[in-house]
Amino acid sequence: MKKTAIALLLAIATLNLHAAGHRNEVRFHDEANDTTRITEILLEAEKISKPGDRISAIAHKFIDTPYVAHTLEDSVEVLTVNLDELDCTTFVETVMALAYTAGERRNSWRDYVYNLRRMRYRGGEVNGYPSRLHYISDWIVDNSHRGNFSEVTDRLPFARSVIKTINFMSKHHDRYPALADSANLDAILAVEQGYRNHQYPIIRSNALGNKQLCQSLREGDIVALTTSNKNLDVSHLGIITFVNGKPHLLHASSSLKKVTVTTVPLSEFMRKNPSLTGIRVIRLND
Repeated sequence: MKKTAIALLLAIATLNLHAAGHRNEVRFHDEANDTTRITEILLEAEKISKPGDRISAIAHKFIDTPYVAHTLEDSVEVLTVNLDELDCTTFVETVMALAYTAGERRNSWRDYVYNLRRMRYRGGEVNGYPSRLHYISDWIVDNSHRGNFSEVTDRLPFARSVIKTINFMSKHHDRYPALADSANLDAILAVEQGYRNHQYPIIRSNALGNKQLCQSLREGDIVALTTSNKNLDVSHLGIITFVNGKPHLLHASSSLKKVTVTTVPLSEFMRKNPSLTGIRVIRLND
């Protein structure tokens, strides 16, 4: 074999190894404190048997954590662990991965990192920007298929189906720096092809004050808030917590700039935000 061909094969092998390394790499915001805190949370949470109660207990530990957007964005896509700065999506992902790991009776930060990767990325593998599950519908489908959690919306009172084409990212690609790369844009377009005329269940906002529905929701339910925004399915995520017997939203609030519990019940919160059309409900499997 000619030397140039050998050199080319070696170069390809090196690139593949480098890519594999990125797939397994973790970027911590504060490695020493984060790993210690993860272990402490897991040791405490593994004593809680019900998944919803476990989610709620963990979520409450993050109250007053600052809201910071775009903490996952970097020139290279790697798994990011940041317990000190959260947006609505990273808050829910962080809590769910911690609750899932504690439910396995595992208390190592490495186990948490493994489960966070499984929940955040398609097939549980980091393979560039498009492998992150950007759309909540995509996140639900992929994780439900792998048994990480289940959507229960259609089992609850007043559920109905809607059909929507989800392609907000490609329609607004100028808002996403990573989509300046044509390969990333093409990959996102390919994902969006699977969500043309996508049918999914929701519970409309006007049903959220109904007593029967409130009794069907559980502490620690994950709720995806659906939007009237064209080409987009969900615009916010949070966690149900009951206050005086009524479901409130525990979430990372962009307006209040911190993780907090809404001062009003979920039904009133939705009424005050007319662009929100309803909810989808997700639960960790028992």
